[in-house]
Amino acid sequence: MAHTHSHHDFSTQDKINLSFAIAVGANFLFTLVEGGYAIFAHSMSLLADAGHNLGDVFGLGLAWGANWLMTKPAKERYSYGYRRSSVLSAFLNSFLLVATSSIIAYESIVKLINPSNIHEIVVIVVAAIGILVNGATAFLFSKNDQHDLNIKGAFLHLLADALLSLGVLLTAVAIHFTGWQRLDPLIGLVIVAVILWGTWDLLRQSLGLLLDAVPKHIEPEKVSAYLRSLAGVTAIHDLHIWGLSTREVALTAHLIMPETHLSDDDFHHISHELLDQFEIHHVTLQVEKGSGEANCVQEGRC
Repeated sequence: MAHTHSHHDFSTQDKINLSFAIAVGANFLFTLVEGGYAIFAHSMSLLADAGHNLGDVFGLGLAWGANWLMTKPAKERYSYGYRRSSVLSAFLNSFLLVATSSIIAYESIVKLINPSNIHEIVVIVVAAIGILVNGATAFLFSKNDQHDLNIKGAFLHLLADALLSLGVLLTAVAIHFTGWQRLDPLIGLVIVAVILWGTWDLLRQSLGLLLDAVPKHIEPEKVSAYLRSLAGVTAIHDLHIWGLSTREVALTAHLIMPETHLSDDDFHHISHELLDQFEIHHVTLQVEKGSGEANCVQEGRC
């Protein structure tokens, strides 16, 4: 049996942490300002946006913490370190987006039934600032690894906030010229639909990783075919592929090789092939002769 692995390059870690620090700090300060002006302007849409931003600040904090935990070394009882925290963070962030969107949808429906007047100019100015803040911080994460669900979750949070602020601004402009107060909740419902559409895939993928599903970008049939094609391999069983984190994938498998074995060079070559072809970072292979009582007890299950 042999185990090989390839570590994720953390050379961009400081840059990612800086992006999180800027995003959390800027959005928290803006949320305080937005909430205060929302109360002053009697704008439920702006107040809902502030509430959504506050939830996103919490979500960004989770993502930042998970990203930091991923850099911590492994321990005796946490042999893979704290990489799994990034998966939990991605799931909580996607769930938080769905929850806050539901609240905004409810408030929009209430305001659609009972419209109220707002101070349009105040709302326009504050929403414009929100677009700049959220758009600029979202841009920071667009430059980082979008294959990482944790980073992608942070990016979607900020992009959703920028879209929401744009909707609030356009609505306030339209109300200023038409006086039709029901535009505010209608646009709010449209924005909620856009946010949920963009969040669904993140929620599905992160839930799959929590349940040890094969990551979306890997086709298990092709991995199985590659292992079966190795010289001397007559069959494989107990093949498992799962995400150690939002960045790293692990594989274990039993190879049936009646006539030969694998050298250290063979293990090294297979590991690099699995990394290059399938982005699998941690590989553990067990070689068996496939004869008599020596068979693995898992052969009938996997």
